[in-house]
Amino acid sequence: MTKEFTCCFTGHRVVGNDLSIDTLRRGIEYLVNKGVYIFIAGGALGFDTICAQQVLLMKEKYPQIQLHIYAPCNNQTERWKMSDIKIYEEILKKADFVDMPDFPYYVGCMKDRNYKMVDSSAYCIAYLNTTSQSGTAQTVRYAKSKHLTIYNIAGKE
Repeated sequence: MTKEFTCCFTGHRVVGNDLSIDTLRRGIEYLVNKGVYIFIAGGALGFDTICAQQVLLMKEKYPQIQLHIYAPCNNQTERWKMSDIKIYEEILKKADFVDMPDFPYYVGCMKDRNYKMVDSSAYCIAYLNTTSQSGTAQTVRYAKSKHLTIYNIAGKE
């Protein structure tokens, strides 16, 4: 994988009305036109799922792009609703690459996964609508410290 042609996603699990799918799609398309072809999602509910689905849809227009899923643990879906598990499994089937660890959930596995995605990327599309201590805010701060180009489609710093 070539870092300079890679973008990761980070965002909240609960997505508000301020998320514009058109803005997300324009962001992905902008990066594709800059030569980015690998998009990494963490496989979580909410923004990760939306991003993975959009990348898969955009493969029709841009067949060169790839969706990579970096799961935080092998039992991430343990407490999910069956409908969400089915969506996740469909995304995993269609992804070009799946990094599925062979270990279960542990405290810190989400952070470790997020940092691994950032360390593999030059760009980050974020949905950060708060400056709280959320995992998304932590990931964006880490991405800034690693000098990624960050596009926050929620319009917050």
